[in-house]
Amino acid sequence: MTEGIKIIARNRRASHDYHLEETFQAGLVLVGSEIKSIRANRINLQEGFVQERNGELWLIGVHITPYEQAGVYGYVDPLRPRKLLLHKKEIARIASRIRERGYTVIPIMVFLQRGRAKVEIALAKGKRQYDKRADLAKRDSEREIRQAMKERYSE
Repeated sequence: MTEGIKIIARNRRASHDYHLEETFQAGLVLVGSEIKSIRANRINLQEGFVQERNGELWLIGVHITPYEQAGVYGYVDPLRPRKLLLHKKEIARIASRIRERGYTVIPIMVFLQRGRAKVEIALAKGKRQYDKRADLAKRDSEREIRQAMKERYSE
């Protein structure tokens, strides 16, 4: 990634539960004091997904905790749908893939770039249980190999 980016939140379960095929960066339409909550790392991506409505993409199920210092004027529903800002060609490409069987779009991370909140979304296909087990076994074996090499060269 480029410099000047501050990562706010990551969805670490995404790579465990899905095969991530293609990623996109999208802007977020926020209201009230949501940006202050994001800057304070008060966002949860775990249950989030992207849905297409009327030719637009919406981020659903992402929880942004209301900012405490905003009082009653800053209150917004924490789970409200948030519009994503993408180029028209990207929206069309993502929407056509969402319609295919087995594909979904999920948020990978939220970050600040030049003071603006952005979300990285990924076109994903769900993993089966045996895929998850294979990934865990592969990661464990790679860790054991690294440890063995480390012990061998430290002697």
